[in-house]
Amino acid sequence: MTASAADHRGTERGACDRQAGYAPALFVEESDGCVRPTEWSRGPWSLEWLHGGPVASLLAHAVESVALAGDDWFTSRLTVEFERPAPVDLLRWSSEIVRAGRRVSIVDATVTNAASGVVLARGRAVRLRKADVQLPLDDGVLGPLLELEPAPSQPGDGHEIERPASRPVAFHSAAIEQRFVGETGRPGPIFDWIRARVPLLADREMTPLQRVAAAVDQASGISAVLPADTHGFINPDLTVHLFRPPRGEWIGMFSTTHHHTEGTAMTETAIFDVEGRIGSSNQSLVLTAR
Repeated sequence: MTASAADHRGTERGACDRQAGYAPALFVEESDGCVRPTEWSRGPWSLEWLHGGPVASLLAHAVESVALAGDDWFTSRLTVEFERPAPVDLLRWSSEIVRAGRRVSIVDATVTNAASGVVLARGRAVRLRKADVQLPLDDGVLGPLLELEPAPSQPGDGHEIERPASRPVAFHSAAIEQRFVGETGRPGPIFDWIRARVPLLADREMTPLQRVAAAVDQASGISAVLPADTHGFINPDLTVHLFRPPRGEWIGMFSTTHHHTEGTAMTETAIFDVEGRIGSSNQSLVLTAR
């Protein structure tokens, strides 16, 4: 979908028409604004529901489908609210500009059940107008503070976890490649490099924002402290802040989970590409005892 800065309304969607066959991807595009999830997008809790990563990435796609005057815009923040579990069923996405400023623009997006129209997830993005701003990198005092924080490791430093061949195809087990740095199998903070094995939509390269959105929802799983057989920890939201777009396919995450005794928790993640820091993300967590 596209819309000019002068027309802030979202484009109306037509009926979702099924198409047979697809190349490996998280979603099959069936008509303008309608997609059908594939087995690559399924989540860990049930094969009937989607993983949050593909839903967040689809909202990023919706945000990027709204055109603004000129091309010099950067999405600095994407907030996703998972209102209901998204089924492995026909979905409809839409987006609209709700603020079209000269330097700051705000875009809202939704993913709904195509049959019922029920909202499953919402996204709000803040986009900043890019400009050529010179920084005093040569200053003896300020220069070191302005340097890019380096990545603490590289994908080649990590190792994959062997997954049983009998495990059903799902997003976290098949659609992404993960390289963990340091000791795995113990609770607590960890560094993980993630690369998409399949695109969001067939025959389309994922954008930097889509790659980040798909990866960072993994934070609550990789940095878990509480065992999954004794506690539940599902995130109803996800917020990503970026100050530069990632370069390359790999997204690095140093993730930590913080807990409280009142059934609440959160994740905190520093995000990197192979060149250095690109931003951060957070998730709220609802804790339950099994």
